Amino acid sequence: MSLAAYAWRGVVAAVAVALGLPDASRAQTSEQVDVELILAVDVSLSMSPDELEIQRHGYAAALTDKQVLQAIADGAYGKIALAYFEWAGSTTQHLIVPWTTIASSADAEAVAAKLTANPPNSARRTSIAGAIEFGTDLFAESPYRSFKRVIDISGDGPNNQGTPVQIARDMAVGKGIIINGLPLMTRGGYSSIYDVTELDRYYADCVIGGPGAFMIPVNEWSQFPEAVRRKLVMELAGGLPRSRRAEAGKLPVVLAQQTEGYDCLVGEKMWRDRSLMWEAR
Repeated sequence: MSLAAYAWRGVVAAVAVALGLPDASRAQTSEQVDVELILAVDVSLSMSPDELEIQRHGYAAALTDKQVLQAIADGAYGKIALAYFEWAGSTTQHLIVPWTTIASSADAEAVAAKLTANPPNSARRTSIAGAIEFGTDLFAESPYRSFKRVIDISGDGPNNQGTPVQIARDMAVGKGIIINGLPLMTRGGYSSIYDVTELDRYYADCVIGGPGAFMIPVNEWSQFPEAVRRKLVMELAGGLPRSRRAEAGKLPVVLAQQTEGYDCLVGEKMWRDRSLMWEAR
């Protein structure tokens, strides 16, 4: 751990004392980490088996990347807590990696091995709200303590089932949870009649939220590994770009919007209209 990390650990401890919070050394019921991070990954039927594999391997590669490991090591406690689940409809969430500590390359390799051990399965519908609610419940069950809790959502379409997404987001943000996004605006897999052309804007207006929330749009699958790596480094190091423009050779980072300009119910309306069309036949 660097000298800066040791110094930051002292600052965190001092702030905890000033606020009347228990220091990690005195906590008996939970482990203190720098960040509690949930990776929530879309496996709806609009994605092909190859795309599902790209996602799994992309996250595995990012978690074992040297820059990501350095961001973890430079934290005040030098470790994070991570959980990984895959989601589709409002009742479809599969926990692949339960809460686990990552404090070393060996820890990261163990998580990567779990992600690549078995092929993922897909399921019907798309409920971003269900993913947020499931993630919120995971935090309630977390055996860790931290000053930052993040749900990191990747997906290729709008919410079309369950609670309206902005309601689920606002409830999570109200509990101190940050929601970041990785909108997948790829068109290389199965076609979907429920795609929206401005999924990045939908995520910015309707999905992400909380202090410093951001997203990184992915326009083609070749960008996915770098997008995941960059987003993890930013989440763990706490650094945000000075502007929304992409740096030379890098993917753009988009911050959460101040107002909701996009129709956050667009997915539900598309599903309703399509269902009515079929019923009319």
